[in-house]
Amino acid sequence: THPVAQKKANELGLHDMSGNVREWCQDWYGVAYYATSPSNNPQGPKIGSSRVLRGGSWYDYLDDVRVADRELFTPDFHGYLVGFRLARQQ
Repeated sequence: THPVAQKKANELGLHDMSGNVREWCQDWYGVAYYATSPSNNPQGPKIGSSRVLRGGSWYDYLDDVRVADRELFTPDFHGYLVGFRLARQQ
C-alpha cells in the first residue's frame, strides 16, 4: 500500500481507485442490478446480504485491478487487501 494521491488520477479524476486496496462501497450487491439501473450514478439495490468491493489490490492479478471490477462480500469481511474511501460533498 502507499499514501493517498501518490499516483496520477484516473480518467474520472479519482486517485488510488485501483491497485492499492479494494474499497468498500455503500451499495448492496445485486447480480443483475446493472441491467435495469440508471446509467448515471446507480445507487445499487435497496437491500441485500452482501456489499460491493471495487477496484483491486496490490495482491490481485492485473485484469482485476480496475474500477469496473466488482466483488461481493458480507459486511463483516475484513483483511489487509480491503479498505474504504471517505468522500466529502462540497
